[in-house]
Amino acid sequence: MSRFGYLFCFALLLGDAISTQAQDANAKSSTDSNAPKASAISSQPVHPVLIRNEHGPMTRVVVEVAKGVEAGAKSFVFQLDDTDDLGDLESLTLFSTGDKDEFSSATPIGEPAKPAKEVTFRGERVLNAGKNVFWLSCHLKPTADLSHRVAASCTSMETTNGKLTPRDDSPGARHRIGVALRKHNDDGVHTYRIPALATSAKGTLLCVYDMRRRMGRDLQEDIDIGLSRSTDGGQSWEPVRVIMDMGEYGGLPQELNGCSDPGLIVDRQTGEIFCFAVWMNGKPGKHQWNDDGSEPGFEIGKSAQFLMVRSQDDGLTWSKPENLTRKLKQEAWWLLAPSPQQGINLPDGTLVMPVQGRDGRAATATFSTIMISRDHGMTWTVGKPAYSGGNECQAAQLGDGSIMLNMRNDHERFRAVFVTKDLGQTWQPHTTNRNTLIEPNCNGSLLRVDYEAAGEKKHVLLFANPHTQKGRTHHTIQISFDDGQTWPKSHHLLLDEGRGAGYPSLTRVDDRHVGIVYEGSQSHLIFEKFSLDELLKR
Repeated sequence: MSRFGYLFCFALLLGDAISTQAQDANAKSSTDSNAPKASAISSQPVHPVLIRNEHGPMTRVVVEVAKGVEAGAKSFVFQLDDTDDLGDLESLTLFSTGDKDEFSSATPIGEPAKPAKEVTFRGERVLNAGKNVFWLSCHLKPTADLSHRVAASCTSMETTNGKLTPRDDSPGARHRIGVALRKHNDDGVHTYRIPALATSAKGTLLCVYDMRRRMGRDLQEDIDIGLSRSTDGGQSWEPVRVIMDMGEYGGLPQELNGCSDPGLIVDRQTGEIFCFAVWMNGKPGKHQWNDDGSEPGFEIGKSAQFLMVRSQDDGLTWSKPENLTRKLKQEAWWLLAPSPQQGINLPDGTLVMPVQGRDGRAATATFSTIMISRDHGMTWTVGKPAYSGGNECQAAQLGDGSIMLNMRNDHERFRAVFVTKDLGQTWQPHTTNRNTLIEPNCNGSLLRVDYEAAGEKKHVLLFANPHTQKGRTHHTIQISFDDGQTWPKSHHLLLDEGRGAGYPSLTRVDDRHVGIVYEGSQSHLIFEKFSLDELLKR
């Protein structure tokens, strides 16, 4: 072939290659033009919305924008058809949180809206490439019904590139209504923790807790025991009463006279109410559960003290603190303290109060047991330790008359469970001991609930704790129909999937309802109420 022929062939091949590349480029351009420029997902995380909170996060909308696309949000439409009563809501507000999933009220979008079945928010907002997060929040009226639910889903949004229809990732989800019982800086108190909830003989709800005045840390610190009281089933709560404050005892400042870990028991025959707590005097920088934060013996300033106050007028007024340390604590023990929970009454009038302590210096030299009174709180006796390596605990009477003690476990991430048939003199492990109920090492709550069905007397056990072994999230109520042998998943009720401090406390509110106070993701202390019908028929 001549040189001219070679050049001619090469030109033809080069032209074909260029043509093929152009076709590929055009095809890719056509594909890219058909690719979605943005997508959106609407979801409702599991947590309550709370009376007394300025903001109640309901619905999170995540908008994903493709790289290289310029876009902006113009409006959002939300449907509230699944809300039980729009009259529970005061207002609704939309917020942008940038690319952060956590709720923040720093950047509102548009103006607050009045509640309606369909609500539209208008406001220009640049959408960045990648994740853009928006939150719909509600503000509840003080009269919002605690048996109601609220719900909202984002059904459409308008962008500068057209309309988007978000995918609903939590269809049917609804938020329970609760009460922010105590919040950061209420009454000038930095942190509220460690609640114990009980119901008086007159039906009044009583919740005691730590008032950590200066900071969130535990003893030793400036901590008093506070009481919140409700006479309408938890819908509203009276101003806080300080029922235990050791002031500047011994000439030491308040931060060296802290009281913590309150426990409650109501004598249902006499109506008298007892509240117990642990008091530390001196020992700056120490903690009663660590090393020499509390020591053997009885001396104030060395061993943490076991205090009691009492009320004979339904919690309106309280006695001065009485020191029970020498009456209850063994001299060799390093610590005896109440468990921050509610005690129980046996049918014969015996009062049973869960307690905890240390019998050595080591971190796991801890124990759980009960103390009892057969004379309506005039005298108390402490049982034998049920389990070494347990501490915070709660008791419930089983169908055969024995007493179950359910305990926080320092050894592994399962609850310790023991049973006594002789009021704490001897103990036997339950079949679920250290193998069934998971925990992240946190206080839990156990409650027996008696009821009638078809004329037959029955009872169940309720158990509440953070239902995980990794952290204090997934605050959950479980139900057992067989005295704690099994806890069917069909009867697990997730209250709050977010991070809190746990420490739930359950009580029977009335014949038809159960109440709980816990440290959840939406407030320091949260109160919620449930009907027995809902709990039993799930």
